[in-house]
Amino acid sequence: MRVPNSVVLPVGTHVDCCQEEEVEEKRHDIMAKIMAMLAERKSNVSHFIDNLESSEEPEFYMDQWERLKEMESCTLTILNLVPVNCTDDRDIKKLEATILEHVKNEELFPEVIRVLPPVYRQVEAAIVVIAQSEEMADHGMMDLQYLLSKLSQCEHLATLDRELLQDILRYLHRIGLVVWYEEIRHLESTVFLQPTFLITMFKLLVRYHLVQQLENIS
Repeated sequence: MRVPNSVVLPVGTHVDCCQEEEVEEKRHDIMAKIMAMLAERKSNVSHFIDNLESSEEPEFYMDQWERLKEMESCTLTILNLVPVNCTDDRDIKKLEATILEHVKNEELFPEVIRVLPPVYRQVEAAIVVIAQSEEMADHGMMDLQYLLSKLSQCEHLATLDRELLQDILRYLHRIGLVVWYEEIRHLESTVFLQPTFLITMFKLLVRYHLVQQLENIS
């Protein structure tokens, strides 16, 4: 909901824990809840806008009104939920095929045929080499300015500047090659070249029954 005009593919895991007849029932229930949530959000935004417009001095709330109107105009496309048994490689392949099918849909993604400048591919390839190098720490964290200096050592990237690199990092973040939290002040100068490390960390820190597990430690 924070990404304007985004496309969402819900994925239902743990199919292997359900009876066959339950899967469709649960899929229908989840989709119904998602649609109800979207309807409630739309209703709430409209309600807030009406309140601001009917206030005694609406000009004082112009900033809030503009943000709400922008939220109201954003669309959110919800695709049909894909049930997956994560213990079955065939289901993982099925999910992969479904994602690729949707991504190639020009109605969902009008910019899918947009051609990227060659420098994007050059930087992407160089970052892969840096991430796989022996000097790269397992956590894959690298200072943004240091990354720029490393990339600039490549002959064809000698003229790469910080602004262009940031544009390219936004693209690489969107496709999942790197993780760059530019909107978080304490992390805006750090690029994670190994996203899988973050996933491992989140698995350790964010888990079911975490509080209970911590309380069991003497």
